[in-house]
Amino acid sequence: MSARVVLVTGAARGIGAATVRALVARGDRVVAVDGCAGPPFATRADLDAVVAAGADESTGQVIGHVADVRDRAALAAAVDLAITRWGRLDAVVAAAAVIAGGRPLWETPPADLDLLWDVDVRGVWNTAAVAVPAMLAGPDPSGCRFVAIASAAGAHGLHHLAAYTVAKHAVVGLVKGLAADLVGTGVTACAVSPGSTRTPMLDATATLYGLPDVEGFAENQLVRRVLDPAEVAAAVVFCCSAEGGVVNGSVVHADGGFAP
Repeated sequence: MSARVVLVTGAARGIGAATVRALVARGDRVVAVDGCAGPPFATRADLDAVVAAGADESTGQVIGHVADVRDRAALAAAVDLAITRWGRLDAVVAAAAVIAGGRPLWETPPADLDLLWDVDVRGVWNTAAVAVPAMLAGPDPSGCRFVAIASAAGAHGLHHLAAYTVAKHAVVGLVKGLAADLVGTGVTACAVSPGSTRTPMLDATATLYGLPDVEGFAENQLVRRVLDPAEVAAAVVFCCSAEGGVVNGSVVHADGGFAP
């Protein structure tokens, strides 16, 4: 299996970091992108740790790049980094996201919706806008994949998380629209929708709900446990593969049977 070149946003923690590790284990080359905004979000030290772990693997290489997904120029620089280093871009994982909420829709501050729209939706849009042209111009567009991380919220309404639900529904719509635009090019697009996964974002969600820990979320999933990021990453890595074109325009529900 030849190494592929993949760009991953939100790469410093959670599902993004797990995806980088899984890609490196396959022998892929990765540009790991994160905004590194600092607590409560990921830090530069978090990103550096992901890069260092990849460098320890003889089968792969990782380059770290700090970029806020709201900054299209910074994302374009990450794409250029991949092409300069390895000559092409084969797949992109748009995993960068934040969460906000904890109140009913009518009490939700407009700033919460603005933040979620700008990062979770516009961030995916910006990533696609700079990465898809590079894949189309590459040596083998037919093997190129765009994968966005959505959420179980993309299919279910979540209590006191209306703005987040709106954002993740939009991510699903974005991917479906992108897949339609890509017809005939060989490049494909899909979304992976995780359920409750043991990440810093789930910790933040527990805080919004006033829960002492994340274990209570296990009851929302038919597997009756919180998912490990590596499990979701395995689904993401398949979607990034040449074989992953079969899920074009689709949503892969890697959610453990989520049923709120």
